[in-house]
Amino acid sequence: MSLWQVGVQMATGKLPKVIKPRPHAMIDYAAAGSFMLMGALWWRRNKRAAIGSLICGGATAVNSLLTDYPGGMFRVISYRHHGRIDAGIVGLTAAIPSFMNFRNQPEARFFILRALGQTAITGLTDFDYYEHPWSRRLRHEENEPAV
Repeated sequence: MSLWQVGVQMATGKLPKVIKPRPHAMIDYAAAGSFMLMGALWWRRNKRAAIGSLICGGATAVNSLLTDYPGGMFRVISYRHHGRIDAGIVGLTAAIPSFMNFRNQPEARFFILRALGQTAITGLTDFDYYEHPWSRRLRHEENEPAV
């Protein structure tokens, strides 16, 4: 983990957890989309960066699709576990340029910036949202069809 990531993690760890499940899901799908888009754009120019981007995008999308939160399709893993997996994906994102051997190329900057952004988002998200006693009522209301 880079020094920048540690700094962002320390700063956001002290701040209130302001990102709720629905906005977090939107951010996750946007992040997955940005990885997929960059993978497609880099495909002819830098295959290693493209493959790394597709790996990160796929991992983010699968994590979102399997989570029990608004936007999750299969609801296999809890929101709390989703947060732990997010932290792992942040590490993967930061390591891909070195692992795929393109750390000195311009494409590596995208991964570094994505890792910093994901670190901040993970640090500001309330992954215990559904564990709070008051959230059971809210979760029930989210799943009710609109009249």
